[in-house]
Parts: sequence; C-alpha cells; structure tokens
Amino acid sequence: MRGSWLKLTEKLKESLNSVLPIVGIVMILCFSIAPISASILLCFLMGAALIIAGSMFFTLGADISMTPMGERVGAAMTKSKNLFVIVILGFILGFIITISEPDLQVLAQQVPSIPNMLLIVSVAIGVGVFLVLALLRMLFSIPLRTMLIVFYVALFGLTLFVPSSFLAVAFDSGGVTTGPMTVPFIMALGVGIAAIRNDRNASDDSFGLVALCSIGPILAVLILAMIYSPEGSVYSPPVLPEISDSVELWALFRVGIPEYLKEIAISLLPIVLFFAAFQLAVLRLPWRELRKIVVGLLYTYLGLVLFLTGANVGFMPAGNYLGQVIASLDYRWIIIPIGMLMGYFIVRAEPAVYVLNRQVEEITDGAISAKAMGMSLSLAVAASIGLAMLRVLTGISILWFLIPGYALALGLSFFVPKIFTAIAFDSGGVASGPMTATFLLSFAQGACIAVGGNIVTDAFGVVAMVAMTPLITIQVLGMVYQIQKKRASKGAPVSEPALAFDMLADDAIIEL
Repeated sequence: MRGSWLKLTEKLKESLNSVLPIVGIVMILCFSIAPISASILLCFLMGAALIIAGSMFFTLGADISMTPMGERVGAAMTKSKNLFVIVILGFILGFIITISEPDLQVLAQQVPSIPNMLLIVSVAIGVGVFLVLALLRMLFSIPLRTMLIVFYVALFGLTLFVPSSFLAVAFDSGGVTTGPMTVPFIMALGVGIAAIRNDRNASDDSFGLVALCSIGPILAVLILAMIYSPEGSVYSPPVLPEISDSVELWALFRVGIPEYLKEIAISLLPIVLFFAAFQLAVLRLPWRELRKIVVGLLYTYLGLVLFLTGANVGFMPAGNYLGQVIASLDYRWIIIPIGMLMGYFIVRAEPAVYVLNRQVEEITDGAISAKAMGMSLSLAVAASIGLAMLRVLTGISILWFLIPGYALALGLSFFVPKIFTAIAFDSGGVASGPMTATFLLSFAQGACIAVGGNIVTDAFGVVAMVAMTPLITIQVLGMVYQIQKKRASKGAPVSEPALAFDMLADDAIIEL
C-alpha cells in the first residue's frame, strides 16, 4: 500500500511539473497584455486541475499495465520464432495501441478536413505497418539509418502529389502518435524482444521502434489525402464558455464526462480483449501479477477520461482565445517570443524528457550531462515554436522548414555513433507531449484566425516542428561527445588497455 502511495505521489509531482509552467505563463499574460474573461480563465484553471489529475492516473496506469504487457507480449512473440505470427501480432498491437492514444484523439478533434474516426483509423494502420517493419528490423539486424533514409525520401517525395491542406496535419499526426500511451508499450516491446535475442547488438537494436512508428502515420495520412477529398470542411473554433457561478462551471465539465467515458472505453476495449486472449492462450500469468495489470488499466482509463475532459473543455478554448487576443495586438510580432517562452518551459516540464536526459547521461558516462541535454532541448523547442508562430503570421509552407531539418538530421547520422541516431529519432515524439497537442496547437489556431490565415496549412504543424528539433539536437550532442572522447584519448597517456578500448567499435563500447 505504501509503495502504491509513493508512486502516486511521484506521478502527481510529474503532472504538476508538466502543467504548472504553462498555467503560470497564461496567468501572467492574462493580467498584462492579453486580458480574457473570468469565465474563460476559470474554465482554464478547472481544465488544468483535471489534466493534472488525469496525467497522474494515466502515467501510473501506463507504468503498471502498459510496460509489463509490452515486455511480456514482445518476449512471447520472439519466443514463437514464427515470422507470420510476429507480423500479424505486430500489426494488431500497433493498431489497437494507437487508437487509444490521447494526443491523437485531441488532434483528430481539431482537424476540420478529415472525420475523426477516419483520421484515427488511418494513423493506426500506419503505426501497425511500421511496427511490423520495426520488429523485422530488430529480428534481422537491419541498419536503422538505412531504413530512415529510404522512408523519409519516399515520404517527402509523396508530398509533391498531396494537397497542401494535408501536409501539416500529416506531419503533426506523426508527432502525436508517439505519445504517453504508445511510447511505453512500444519501448517495452523492444526491451522484451532484445532480452530474448541476447546477442551483442540486441540492446542497440531495441532503440528505433518509436522512430519508425513515427513515419507510419505521416505516410498513412499523405496516402489518405490522395484518395479523400477534404473540400467543404470548415474549421469550427472552440465554443467560448460563459458561466456565472461555480455550479455552471462544474456543469460545463460534467456534460463532457459521459461522452469521454464512452469514447475511452471503446478505445481501450481492443487492448483489453487482445491481452485477455494472449493471457489465456500464451502468457498464463499468475493471478497476483494479472490483478496488478488490471488495476493499472483502470488507472489508465480514469486518467484518459479526466485528461481529455480537461483538455477539450478547459484548455482548448483558453488557448484559442489567448492566441486571438495576442495576434490582434498592434505589435502582433510579440507572439513569436511568447511562443518561444512557452516552448522552453513546456519541454522542460515533460516527464519523458527527464527520462531521456538521464538515459543519454548514462550512455556517455557523464560526458553529456542531463543538464546540458535539458538546456539543448529547451532551446531547440523554443526555436521551433518561434518558427511555428512565424509560419502563422506569414503563411510560409511547413516544407520550407521540415525538408532542411530532416535532411540535416539524416546527414548527421553519418557522423555520430549509431546509438545517438537511434535515441534522437526515438525522442522526436518525446518533446511533443500532451501540452503541445492541447494548448499550443489551439493557441496557434487562435492566432491564425486573428491574422486571417489558413487554419489547416498555417496553424497545424506545431507538433511536427517540435518533434523535429530533438533529431538534430541529440545528434549534435553525439558529435560533441565524440570530439570530447577523441581529445581525451589524445591528451592521456596511452596504455595497452586504453589502446585496446579505443580500437573497439562504438556499439561494442556501449555494450561494454
């Protein structure tokens, strides 16, 4: 009991760190250059409280249920040594885990040109296909860099045949899909497979699953754009709440809760049924362990309901209206530094970023500190949000930023240790967390309305910009690490063990 309480307290701290910085920034803006009504502010604060509670229960549930489920399913799939079984189960897993991703559902509700379920199913198919490819890469030790180059070249080639109204949405879908539901399960799946392989390259190959699964949704939506006509769809901004007392405030949120109770139940049901069938047929876990997973699924369900209610009812209207107010000022350019400030603190507050920073510090044995990682990511994401706000004000195509960015990221992969490339592309979805999909995207949409821009082409793309920056930042840090390692080896006396160590390949050093 004490252990559960400590875990819940830890998750509450993570949720507070994730949400409070953006709340503080909004409060400062509301009492200075961007006044908003008391109704909108109260709804925002109520939404923040629900998001904090939802994130707390959801992340705890994901740790208790999704991670052990992924590890056991991955290990069992590999043990079967049946390629057909691995392909079928890999696709099913990728599909069902994606449709329950909260960030994707938030994005789908904001896209005016595609029906929600059509977008979600298309993205889920893309993740399913690329999860299969990622699993096959692990099993056959195919170089990650080769697959990334091939698929990204195909992806950007496909953009030539797709309407511009789909481009930003497609790249955003790649960022939100690898969110808090998908990442723990897929990473655990890789760990389970690596544990069964037990060879010298298994640990390195366990990275890269998330990187490839981020490509699938983008390709899926681009292909959807070639067969689905979005004409006639009109963006509907969030309804701005008007309340007179606390009872009306609660009623506003109470109305949305039953809808999300039903929606999340439908989303989680395939995962529950799949694991139940797998448990009966293959796993046969003891009741004590199974009970823990069931409790984790209940936490996940409760967390998703609270999170989506707070995001859709409280955060989105406030973000949208705040964006409109700031972009309507005579000095509308100020939205660029404000967006950069939000991006700086949002990425620093993401719990997954802390995990990533510690991971890189351990791999480099302290040569690249967690503090340096955190600062680099914060500055990079701040720059990406600034560029996203520039797009809102000017209408520059997102491809002018994404093509050079991904070209640079892929080019860097030839000059850094393989492990840094794998971590960098895996971390693309880490920086674009729930706050980006809920508040910043809505903020950009409101600003776009104020300047008279095109919502679909100019406002969407915020998530894609945020997801792109870690690909460059982490690999640049990998180059710094490599330079420091070479300088250290030149300046120190060369003993026979040290000489033997320097002659090892990077992956052998990491394994050692």
